[in-house]
Amino acid sequence: MSWESRERGGRYYTRTRRESGRVIREYIGCGPTAELIAEHDAMSREIASLERTAIAERQAADAELERAVVELDRVGELMARMALLAAGYHRHHGGEWRKRRAS
Repeated sequence: MSWESRERGGRYYTRTRRESGRVIREYIGCGPTAELIAEHDAMSREIASLERTAIAERQAADAELERAVVELDRVGELMARMALLAAGYHRHHGGEWRKRRAS
């Protein structure tokens, strides 16, 4: 998206887009209509940039929350294991918890 000047005079606005893997250059024109379209395109790019930033921030916050939940789960699992061991249970063949037999 740019304003271009040519030797024959004047500035004109063009847009570039990809279509089926090819680069397509679209001539918009010059004058007030082209200026409005250029302004609209600039605002659209700014909105898209802000949306990408918001998504990245949300993903970072979600990742941090996930790390905290995983850590809390790990601590909870460790505490449950300690409580069961203290109560006289053991893991039968590494699987379910069973009470040790009194010998």
